[in-house]
Amino acid sequence: MNSLERVVTAISHKEPDYVPVYPILSGATRSLVGADYKTWSTDADVCTAAFVKATQEFDIDCLVTLVDLSIECDAWGQELIFPEAEAAHPNYDNCVIKDIEDYKKIQKVDYRTSERMMFHIEVCKNLVQQVGKEKPIVGFVFGPLGVLSMLRRQDDMYMDIYDDPDAVKSAVAAINETLKDYVNAIIDTGVHAIMLDTLFASASIMSKSMWMEMEGVFVKELADICHERGIMVMIHNCGEKIYFDVQIETMNPVAISFMYPPDDCKDFAECKEKYGSKLSLIGCVPPVMAVTATDEEWDAYCKQQIDAMAKGGGYMLATGCEYPANAPLSYAKRMIDIAKSYGKYR
Repeated sequence: MNSLERVVTAISHKEPDYVPVYPILSGATRSLVGADYKTWSTDADVCTAAFVKATQEFDIDCLVTLVDLSIECDAWGQELIFPEAEAAHPNYDNCVIKDIEDYKKIQKVDYRTSERMMFHIEVCKNLVQQVGKEKPIVGFVFGPLGVLSMLRRQDDMYMDIYDDPDAVKSAVAAINETLKDYVNAIIDTGVHAIMLDTLFASASIMSKSMWMEMEGVFVKELADICHERGIMVMIHNCGEKIYFDVQIETMNPVAISFMYPPDDCKDFAECKEKYGSKLSLIGCVPPVMAVTATDEEWDAYCKQQIDAMAKGGGYMLATGCEYPANAPLSYAKRMIDIAKSYGKYR
């Protein structure tokens, strides 16, 4: 059973040979090809080579093309900072949206004018061509409200939502029109799924009704495109008390990648009981443990996740968010070894 077969079996709520596994290795893969962070996150050939090398070195069952959260905002001219040893991020001293009047400037743009969007599309295409017959390739897309938060300081954006929600929604809608074309272009590369990052759909950030109003109605449009084109929808959200119920209703995903139990479940076992028949669960090992935990603590936490959610299929062991860019890769290997041994279905 290869990785693609293993993942398809699991998301079909059947038990494969062992629990599919993928620590979300993103920037950490740069070390496998000797690249600096900026080159890895801007050169499609280098980024592709790093992802492919990760599948060879660690036998990861799934490739999610998470590079950083500043890919999409490039289309609106946001200035970015590329630190030497961590992910690119906006220059928040020079945001595109400097005051509430600037939301009017956010209009639909042609994604093809964005170097970083085109870079990501090229990475998706390369991965599909090079390993897509054996490994599922999942294109990662930041949701429209998340993209907006890269163009405006988040604390200011939150205040703007209260002061002038219509201005914010207008900008989110315009961004979403661009994302529709972008999602279609990623689908054209042949990826197996699109993973939408819905950062704000958790109780630790905003209320359920506010998220539905400010982003839920828009990401539904992105999910609808995927469904219409026969592409699986997945969700990533590493926030505390994630909203499973409204996201399932809104996007009908086959899987959710997460780190904490949803807002209506006390633990992961209850999450499996409540939602395990509706979709597949992906996670939920905190990435910081790759830096702070002992080997024994890491192993125990991985096994706890398997115990809570693997029975009957519908589960993939993973980190709850991106594996730390500068952490030793030994913990990624330990996770994979645990899935193959402790996570073996009998």
